[in-house]
Amino acid sequence: MIEIGDDEIQFDYIRSAGPGGQNVNKVATAVQLRFDVFHSPSLEPEIKERLAKIAGSRMTDAGVLVIEAKRYRTQEQNRTDAIRRLQTLIEKAATPPQERKATHPSARSQAARVAKKKQHGEIKRQRHLTPEDFE
Repeated sequence: MIEIGDDEIQFDYIRSAGPGGQNVNKVATAVQLRFDVFHSPSLEPEIKERLAKIAGSRMTDAGVLVIEAKRYRTQEQNRTDAIRRLQTLIEKAATPPQERKATHPSARSQAARVAKKKQHGEIKRQRHLTPEDFE
């Protein structure tokens, strides 16, 4: 389990476009979580690389991961949602990808492929018109 300190995570509260009733234009319920991946002492370099790849467009050029949570009507729920999503991303990045084992097609599948190609070629040959057909 990877422990990330509270000092590594920054929260910004912004107005949400989602549900909220009369409060939607007055109260900043949406949460923007910012986590500086490249300068984090809690993560290994391999995990940082995989996290940057997984995060995609949520990662800035400076290496800051930005997660925006606006699913719920309260700041607390959105904050826990953002933290949970960060945890999920880090856990996903922490598990190394499985190495691909090279396999070979079976003899039966190769034979089926060749038979299908021959059948398709025969269909195309039947479409071809020869000069004898016009005499």
